[in-house]
Amino acid sequence: MGMSRTATRKLLVALAGGALLVGVTASAASAQLPSTTDPRVGLAPGFENAGIAAKGIEHLANRPKAPGFSNPANPGDFSYVNSDMAFQGNFAFVGGFNGVQIFDITDAANPRLRTAIMCPGGQGDVSVYGNLLFMSVEEARAKKNCGAANPPTPTAPPTTSADRFRGIRIFNISNIDAPTLVKEVQTCRGSHTHTLVEGKDSADTVYIYVQGTSGTIGQTDDLTTCDAGPATNANPSQWRIEVIRVPLTAPQNAAIVSEPRLFRNETTGAVNGLQNAPQTPLHPSGTAWGPVPDTNSCHDITVFESQDLAAGACEGNGLLIDISDPANPRRIDAVADPIFAYWHGATFSNDGKKVVFTDEWGGGTTPRCRATDQLSWGANAIYEIVDRKLVFRSYYKMPAAQTTQENCVSHIPSLVPVLGRDIMIQAWYQGGASLVDFTNPSQPKEIGFWDRGPITGTGNGTLGGMWSTYWYNGAFFASEIARGLDSFRLTPTSDLSAYEIGTAVSANKQVRFNAQTQQPLTWPTGSVGGTVPATLSLSIGPPAQFPAFTPGVGQTYETSTTGSVISTAGDAVLSVADPSSQNTGHLVNGSFFLPQPLQARARNAANTGTAYNNVGSSANPLNLLMYNGPISNDQLTLGFSQRINQNDALRTGTYSKTLTFTLSTTQP
Repeated sequence: MGMSRTATRKLLVALAGGALLVGVTASAASAQLPSTTDPRVGLAPGFENAGIAAKGIEHLANRPKAPGFSNPANPGDFSYVNSDMAFQGNFAFVGGFNGVQIFDITDAANPRLRTAIMCPGGQGDVSVYGNLLFMSVEEARAKKNCGAANPPTPTAPPTTSADRFRGIRIFNISNIDAPTLVKEVQTCRGSHTHTLVEGKDSADTVYIYVQGTSGTIGQTDDLTTCDAGPATNANPSQWRIEVIRVPLTAPQNAAIVSEPRLFRNETTGAVNGLQNAPQTPLHPSGTAWGPVPDTNSCHDITVFESQDLAAGACEGNGLLIDISDPANPRRIDAVADPIFAYWHGATFSNDGKKVVFTDEWGGGTTPRCRATDQLSWGANAIYEIVDRKLVFRSYYKMPAAQTTQENCVSHIPSLVPVLGRDIMIQAWYQGGASLVDFTNPSQPKEIGFWDRGPITGTGNGTLGGMWSTYWYNGAFFASEIARGLDSFRLTPTSDLSAYEIGTAVSANKQVRFNAQTQQPLTWPTGSVGGTVPATLSLSIGPPAQFPAFTPGVGQTYETSTTGSVISTAGDAVLSVADPSSQNTGHLVNGSFFLPQPLQARARNAANTGTAYNNVGSSANPLNLLMYNGPISNDQLTLGFSQRINQNDALRTGTYSKTLTFTLSTTQP
């Protein structure tokens, strides 16, 4: 039952001297080639002194790799590659094939190496949560305990399978200067990448989704259940992910708790139920597929826990996943693309309504941004989520042609928290960093860039470039494969104003950042306001006056006055009633009354055609106007009508009635 509130005015209707007084889907991409006149084209090569082209991005600092994390004779040595990053507090954790480097980034313009964990194994994907650091290990050269029993020489494999380790390493970093290895969880295909998911069953729990892409299965004595067989076997080690449950206060008890089959055909039960081969014999470029879009694992899974969703980039397919039960993720949609060579990564928009998938055509080690490579090859595919389905909108690729000495293809981006826009900063290996506005998913636009020339300008080039570019608390950082850690800031352009950059810099600080564990970006809020008192106000203008009634002549008489309504209520009704018990609804003159009833109406700007109706009693008033929301100074015309028939007997004098107008509400 709603509360009610009324505003009431009395109306005197009188006839004096003969007068009556009235008062108060992915479509085929059109061929488009990269620009050969872009400022990034033709930059001078060099390891430390390469040419630079930039728009809207200023380079702040470069810090070379820690001692023991590079091969001076070959800066692109794959055993020493810098890979992905994670952030927590004032620290950047730079993963790599030879271990983890930890930088103090309190001052983004002056990062300082704090410590390094030499722990070979590749590819060294990292996540951080509280006192724990997680690291992916996939290569057969990785040893248990980081090779403590043997010198951690990157190129020396374990001497026996009993000494080999592939899976997830967990370090305690409560002493940031002396991290300690507390647990190693072996998996059948190792861990190429992983995703950290907060537990719902306990605040003391996180889960690690393990993405193992290695074609080599087993190879360690600790695992006896690995099965390198086909999909028809009882429990093959392909076509699944592993989920590790980690008690935060007892990480030594971390263990695999489930092995979800995200690619299962729910009708047939086949575990290899998605794309198992390229859709055409050759890549659209006319070359062999490389990598091959065969969905037997996921390369990356990105979770958006606030919406219980994840997006899986799973080699031959893009997946939308329900993670409402973190230990048992469930596929809810899958898409494929005939020109995607390798579904590699996924990034949600900040509202969780779009997903940017990346295609690592060429595997990241080859040039795939050449002048002859179409802008839909090795590009991003941008999807919207509509009714929990992935709907294709467009492709985007860094638009500047690169040389054959520069490994280049779409790689790992992150969101930049510009208020009101969807903007990401994306790594393209030696194609540099591209700042992209995808607010309109059908028309993504590059609005900034920063690029170096190739490391070498001859032959097949040297492996290098930006593995990942991540925004973190006011600046963005790049893990450069060969050159170390770079830091940057944004500068104003015609595409991005100083004010917009300010909204990004002043966004609420993130406690931590793991690219595959997206948290909504937020901005500081303040309050300003005022209160509105409950108001129902009805005013009525000067008395209205009927012309003198003429006896013996049939005629309808009309008159009117004005009124005004102010209401702050959610609804309101204006009504009129005759409260008198003497000849209710009729004008009276002493003991005499007019045979025909008095009629009334109300009109305003929104209701210009209301009709007259008989004035009712207090128990059954006549509703004149209804309001569906607040109104201020609504100007009214209050009309009255009186019919006199030719045989109606009229007594000399004044006919009158006092009427009650009421403004009422059920939503004060």
